[in-house]
Amino acid sequence: MRKQISRWCSEFVGKLTRKKILSGDMMDTQMKRCLGTWDLMLFGVGQMIGGGIYVLSGTVAKDIAGPSIVLSFLIAGFVAMLSSLCYAEFAARIPKTGSAYLFGYITMGEFVGFVIAWQMVLENMIGAAAVARATGGYIDSLVGGAIRNSTINTIGIINVPLLGDYPDFIAFAVCILACVAVGVGVKHSARLNNVFTLINLLVILFVIVFGFTLADGKNWTDSGFMPFGFEGALRGAAVCFFAFIGFDSIATAGEESINPQKSIPIATLGSMSIVTVSYVGVAAALTLMVPYQGINAEAALPDAFEQRGLVWAKYIIAIGALSGMTTSLVGSIFALSRCCYAMAADGLMFEWFSHLNTRTQVPLNATIVFGLLSALFALIMDLHILVEFLSVGTLLAFTIVSASTIILHYQPKMDFMTDEKNYGSITPSEGGTPTASSVGDATPTFPEQQAAMAGTLRSSFRWLKFLKDYKPGIVVVFGVVFMAIFTGAFCSTLIHGMSYLREGSWWMILLCVSFGFGLVVSFGLIVIHRKTYTNLSFQVPFVPFTPALSIFCNVVLMTNLTSHTWLRFLIWMIIGLIVYFGYGIQHSKENKGTAYNSMVVFGTDDQDALTLDGSIHRPQVDGIDNPAHSSAVHTISSGGPPTATSPIQPRPAAAGPPK
Repeated sequence: MRKQISRWCSEFVGKLTRKKILSGDMMDTQMKRCLGTWDLMLFGVGQMIGGGIYVLSGTVAKDIAGPSIVLSFLIAGFVAMLSSLCYAEFAARIPKTGSAYLFGYITMGEFVGFVIAWQMVLENMIGAAAVARATGGYIDSLVGGAIRNSTINTIGIINVPLLGDYPDFIAFAVCILACVAVGVGVKHSARLNNVFTLINLLVILFVIVFGFTLADGKNWTDSGFMPFGFEGALRGAAVCFFAFIGFDSIATAGEESINPQKSIPIATLGSMSIVTVSYVGVAAALTLMVPYQGINAEAALPDAFEQRGLVWAKYIIAIGALSGMTTSLVGSIFALSRCCYAMAADGLMFEWFSHLNTRTQVPLNATIVFGLLSALFALIMDLHILVEFLSVGTLLAFTIVSASTIILHYQPKMDFMTDEKNYGSITPSEGGTPTASSVGDATPTFPEQQAAMAGTLRSSFRWLKFLKDYKPGIVVVFGVVFMAIFTGAFCSTLIHGMSYLREGSWWMILLCVSFGFGLVVSFGLIVIHRKTYTNLSFQVPFVPFTPALSIFCNVVLMTNLTSHTWLRFLIWMIIGLIVYFGYGIQHSKENKGTAYNSMVVFGTDDQDALTLDGSIHRPQVDGIDNPAHSSAVHTISSGGPPTATSPIQPRPAAAGPPK
């Protein structure tokens, strides 16, 4: 009985942690590859410069940060840039639809991948609803609130928590129109996005140039640049982070990009730079034109120009606002449908959502269903609630992607090209799987050997004997997990216990020191191991420092969210768990034991690795082939052992089963 329970638990955990394995040519896809670098860059810009720059800037400047909203946008842009670097590298490695979901599935397992995907569905669905709701409110402000007043007079005010004061039929309509734009085909929607994004950028340039000509420096000095203190600027950054959500959608278009390895990193970093400069410029112009106390939160930019005597400018701004919101809305629906398609194609969501329209090659079913759900949210929910609900899932997904980047750089990568060179003394452990103790004392001399030794202890730390017997990369995984846990504990204690720290409470100081020490030790466990060496079109600089800083910044912003936001997030996660354990875990393609996507990207447990053409490369030991590794061509699936398509050489008699 005990053995059966142990076996059941082992199988259950195995299903949760099984990793997606890709097969064949990375560029093969059923979708249409028609997006260039310019298309992707404008797609990212259009996704990010929407309701935030026209609606969010006024609210944050007036009620949260004052003129220091400029600093808020800089902080939020910096945090988003850190995450975007991780997305860009993953997209260069894996140009497939799914973005963060696929990255997590490959590196950390199926359950983590599903959690990311479920948050991406929330992010894009709520994001589309928020932008649609903001669009409706902006149109209403241009006509003096006539739409709102007539709707309330006809239907009445809705006094229900989480819901708006009135149903916004304009928001519902524009969301449906965005679904139609996405459904007609990716090339048509890309052209629409390009036109509206260029119009929006021209209007933003107009706002910055004319705004600075009307600037009055006293608006920054009379009331102070930080009237709400640095805490206000930091809180503003947490809210402004919503404005940068959308760069991850570029990676979602991996299967529709002509040259994803080159285009996606350039488009991601280019769009982030354009958007950050645009937000900072508009925020500076706004707070220099009028005192922050006099900003109209509902229509900040048009009202600011009207106060300075340029009444006609509000019509130009209206064109830019509607153009920006349109592109942001179309981008959210686009990313939403692709995420659902990727999950359904893997069997984690109902297969019906993976069907592509034969003419447009678009996942039309997913676009219709989830676009309609977004429209319903836009119809009834309050904009403030939508924005709060959006942040937590997005920050969690960004944190997991950053963690996956660290793990990826410390995993053994054995798919290098072998030749007759002597790569040094890499002695495999029993069964053919190198351990930290078997290679940790060697000094890497060739890039190929350095790649093979990734995840092992550096030679200067071989005195840490208790770490030498673990499989390469395992200690790094634990280090990343504990680093994230200690970061959350440290930030929560620091932020919510600030009053006790100011009073000098010894127990609060002890907690902060303990969690901080745990954070440093966890990070230290990572840096004392060797990294892998790869030849990619783009890599995150200064690994593990850059992704670790990204994790820290994301967690800081998450700890600033309210308890009500976390409660709503928990409810959404419960729904997701029902979907996964009720359907996904059984219908997963990796559960069926098929040869679905059977190319190992980062190496198998036996350290064999298949290349894109399906062959296996083996490391050499002292100039000869490692007998613990097979040269056979085989496919791998989660449902069973490898199946040989050519005879597999037997292991030596002394070799035991793989660890």
